[in-house]
Amino acid sequence: MSASAIGDELGARGARVRALAVLRVRSRALAVALLPAAVAVVLLVGGATGRLSGAGWGTARWAVTGFAVAVLLVAGAVAAVIARARPALSPTVGVTEQAAPDLYRLVHDLAERLDVPAPSAIALTPDCDSWLEDRTHPAYGPERDRGPDTGKGTGVGGESRRQRARGVGGGFRLGRGLRGREEERSAPAAPVLVIGSPFLWWMRVAELRAVLAPVVAGTGPSAHPDIAAARRFVRGLDAAVAAAARPGNGPVRRLALGFVGRVARVLLRGCGEHASLMERGVAAAASERALAVDYGLRILAQEQVGLAYAGWDRLLTRVALPAWRMGRWPSRLDAGVVSALTELSRRDRLAEGFASRLGERPACDLLEEPGVVDEAASLLAARLFHGGPADAGPDWSPVDWQQYPEEVVDRKWRTEAARLHRVLDGMAVRPAPGSVGSVDSSGSVVPSGSSVPSRSVGSSGFPGSSVPSGAAPGDGPRPRPGFAPGAEPTPAPGPTLARVMDHLSGQDGPAVEAGDALAAGISAELAREEAAAPRIPAEAAGGALVHWGADPLPLFPLQPPRTGRDLLADHVTAMVCCSAVDTAGAAPGLDWLDGPTLLVDGERRADLGARVLSLVEGGDAEPLRAWLTALGVRAEKPVRLV
Repeated sequence: MSASAIGDELGARGARVRALAVLRVRSRALAVALLPAAVAVVLLVGGATGRLSGAGWGTARWAVTGFAVAVLLVAGAVAAVIARARPALSPTVGVTEQAAPDLYRLVHDLAERLDVPAPSAIALTPDCDSWLEDRTHPAYGPERDRGPDTGKGTGVGGESRRQRARGVGGGFRLGRGLRGREEERSAPAAPVLVIGSPFLWWMRVAELRAVLAPVVAGTGPSAHPDIAAARRFVRGLDAAVAAAARPGNGPVRRLALGFVGRVARVLLRGCGEHASLMERGVAAAASERALAVDYGLRILAQEQVGLAYAGWDRLLTRVALPAWRMGRWPSRLDAGVVSALTELSRRDRLAEGFASRLGERPACDLLEEPGVVDEAASLLAARLFHGGPADAGPDWSPVDWQQYPEEVVDRKWRTEAARLHRVLDGMAVRPAPGSVGSVDSSGSVVPSGSSVPSRSVGSSGFPGSSVPSGAAPGDGPRPRPGFAPGAEPTPAPGPTLARVMDHLSGQDGPAVEAGDALAAGISAELAREEAAAPRIPAEAAGGALVHWGADPLPLFPLQPPRTGRDLLADHVTAMVCCSAVDTAGAAPGLDWLDGPTLLVDGERRADLGARVLSLVEGGDAEPLRAWLTALGVRAEKPVRLV
């Protein structure tokens, strides 16, 4: 026997031993529940035969019988809740055999080479990981009729002939008879193979097969009845604990489920270590069995797994997240991973050579309609990591990569610039001297030579001034430095970059205090906007999240809450970019690794961040002024806002 076969046998045997240990915990719990009933039976039989007669034995007999009935009722209720509790399913996009016949063929050929049962279905998840998932719980029976997607609108393709033949859809093949039905009940259904969608676009076909080999090999140990029963028991306990902690239960239901949750937690503590070691044994057995398939290529493919994870994380946090915050979701995220990793290989010498693989056949060619699958996975990623409705709408619409700079980047900058000036208006920060132009009542920029309604501008030159135009010079506010006494007042300036720079550089007070106050104002404004947005529970969102739970979306936030200084730096950067676009001919752009970027003469300018931080953190505006002068940006001119 080879070393691989020995390792496989040892891992599977260890997993079965641990599975029996988990089942023994279940048996002990059943024995504890039946113990009062057994004592009651002994007392009843003793009384019927006359061996345990007398008043004392009669009292004990009825007391123990009543206690046994109560214990049996409570145990039955606890067992029913644990058995009926629905374990959470991973949100996925179901892919049926009609939608990906080549992918199904690859997986089934791989299972045949490994001599293990083939997965019952394939689903995709917007993550860089792959695993097997059991979806045979009775609560998911009606959903499984629609395929592996567990929700309307999230699957791709219809139910496959292979699924109907294997009974995944809930039916049986005609002509099998009673014996065939009993065999199907006794043999656990194969789990669903969940594949990370970025793998299909970045990896080549051979690399994907090598990466999936140890995952598919896990169906062998999973088919063992003891391991399958132990897994069902542990998942039922975990689901019962989650049901007890779910908010929204009434007082009586909360009390009852609280007791069930405590019992389930006790049982989980008793079998948790055995379940963990059982899963380790299953993984070890699968890994050993997969050594016979593409072992050398798997070592190289694991490098691509790490690279794909880095590119996917960078794409979500730097590129997708700004679009999601603007109510747009990129509809080709998986295709964007290829562009991001290609750009990484161009910049980073450590990634050299990875882009040369792009000439080989990509794994996404195994899909009949890669664009449809990519769009479904992209929408699911937006819902998981940011939140939002299940379907596109006026406030939640897809965006292509070609439209991203204009519809996301430019809009993001102008929205943040508008928020920045709203906070400055609320703080009564005066415009910068020498500003050109003004804003009329509708928000449009008016040149300095145009007339502005006199009712909104007093002799001080500021909107809303309470000083009448005919008042004496000493009655109004004193002119700011840079205005000659008696000079003709300028119209009220519009939103300018100079106003922001003057305020943060300390012309309206200490620079540190000014920055702190502005950062706090932006944080409060953003918090009010987020509080006004509705939060959608996952179970009410429909689709692939219908069986996840009641947690509000997003389920997996990408970033921790940003500090006030971070928000201030982002808003000042947006204001600088708006001014550069409006006055210096710059353009919004998309960088695959850094997200929204400013393009000057078609070149990305990555040197803006340090100058903005110098202004925000230290109140030093000179580096930013020099940068603006070199590009020809006029900070005193108003910018167009949303």
